[in-house]
Amino acid sequence: MDGGIVTALAELAAASARLGADRLRVQAAGGNTSVKLDDTLWIKASGQWLADAEARDIMVPVALSALCHAFACGEDVESVQRFVRDDTALRPSIETAMHALLPGRVVLHVHCVATIAVAVREDAPEILARALDGLLWTFVPYVRPGQPLAEAVAAQPGFDIYVLGNHGLTVCAETVAAAMALLDTVAERLAVAPRPAPEADIGRLAALADGTDYVPATDAALHALATDPVCLAVARAGSLYPDHVIFLGPGAAEWPKATAPLALVPGAGALLRRDASTSALAMARCLADVAARIPPGAPLVALSQADEAALLGWEAETYRQGLRR
Repeated sequence: MDGGIVTALAELAAASARLGADRLRVQAAGGNTSVKLDDTLWIKASGQWLADAEARDIMVPVALSALCHAFACGEDVESVQRFVRDDTALRPSIETAMHALLPGRVVLHVHCVATIAVAVREDAPEILARALDGLLWTFVPYVRPGQPLAEAVAAQPGFDIYVLGNHGLTVCAETVAAAMALLDTVAERLAVAPRPAPEADIGRLAALADGTDYVPATDAALHALATDPVCLAVARAGSLYPDHVIFLGPGAAEWPKATAPLALVPGAGALLRRDASTSALAMARCLADVAARIPPGAPLVALSQADEAALLGWEAETYRQGLRR
């Protein structure tokens, strides 16, 4: 492999690992990064963890101009395996088309907690207009990831920053360093301190969970979803972003009518299924981190039942959910 390509991929891997190690930027297998080198788009494979980028080969080479030409001709490019340049068993990210269509050489897509806490609000455009003043940004209302999101982003060309409603943040630049700086700037401008919450009633949780498939959460932050009335209201508002639906199920499950990985006991705290996956645990913490940054009475936009059904019945997400780190 050409030395310049090796260096560029190493830079992307280092940045990817940094993002993947920060739960406020990326959770579990969420998020994806890419770099365009000649006519090849190197992009994170579906279901892989950005945190592993320096330890494992998680990037897939995709024929860039061929994919873009197919999109321009009106083809469905969501299933991009036919554009992969080698015989790897890895699948390119479900967001490959979005990365390919953005003009920036480097594209970073993250599920930034500070961004999500704004992107799930009805008044997100107004908040963003104040916070991101002076930056080249746009807001994209929620559409399903994959082909619909690629089409929505392509319909708004010429921006460096794409805040994705009920989803996350995408930035593009000519270098890895510039893209990371831009992402950091957006996250810092949108950052708010998490709201403190009452302590959990571990004794009550343990008594309720005794003899069941659940145990009290050991991550103290998760209990705020049930002990803080504002966080509980956020959780009860519905599914706020795609990975919540994929890894925790639709909406918020409350005890005792719960089969999901996370179950809330209002006023007491959170219970977790004993068999909850690492991805489910990461998404439960993400929900707690997001909810703790949404102020009381904020007008929220939740995914519709049709949105949830589209995600749950989507083969690409079934594949991603089935992979293990």
